[in-house]
Amino acid sequence: MIEATPLALAGALSWASGLRLYLALFVAGMLGRFHIVVLPQALEVLSHTPVLIATGALMLVEFLADKIPAFDSAWDGVQTFVRVPAGALLAWGVFAHASPEVQAVAALLGGALAAGTHAAKAGTRALVNTSPEPFSNWGLSFSEDALVAGGLALAVTHPFAFLIALAAFVLLLAWMLPKLWRGVRGLWRRLRDPFGRRSTATVMTDTSARR
Repeated sequence: MIEATPLALAGALSWASGLRLYLALFVAGMLGRFHIVVLPQALEVLSHTPVLIATGALMLVEFLADKIPAFDSAWDGVQTFVRVPAGALLAWGVFAHASPEVQAVAALLGGALAAGTHAAKAGTRALVNTSPEPFSNWGLSFSEDALVAGGLALAVTHPFAFLIALAAFVLLLAWMLPKLWRGVRGLWRRLRDPFGRRSTATVMTDTSARR
């Protein structure tokens, strides 16, 4: 059995929660169920049969929902209220044996990481969904599936390498989120005013004011 490094495990589960929460829960539960990884005591419940059935069913639902353009953005909107608290709770669970101060810091950082990852995923998918063809959406979705599975495997087998990759991801996230926000805000404006009526009215008002 592999003794997972707490910091890498907490980071991996929180990060994966922002992308594929139920896949992360199911994989973690299966690793514990088959005694491949020693799960922290607070997370051992993930390896219990009823929990595995529930996370496995939700994983399948999310796998299918994430492949449908536009519906995936609606799914992401609903999951905002699940992924972020779950990321905080999973990080807390990894450090449940530690002092209350460490648990609090772990939960805060885990929630923040899940929130940032979720925002990047949801924003990217919203922009990609403006394309009329579904192939870019499918390619991105399958890439996210593989990324989560690979990230969890790396965190368990090579925790130091995962932590370096996670630090690089956080830096990329800090650079990317403002750009995604501007893109999503512009998309929202276009959806609210698809024919540019407001822009035309503004131009006419400005022209009249100059006269």
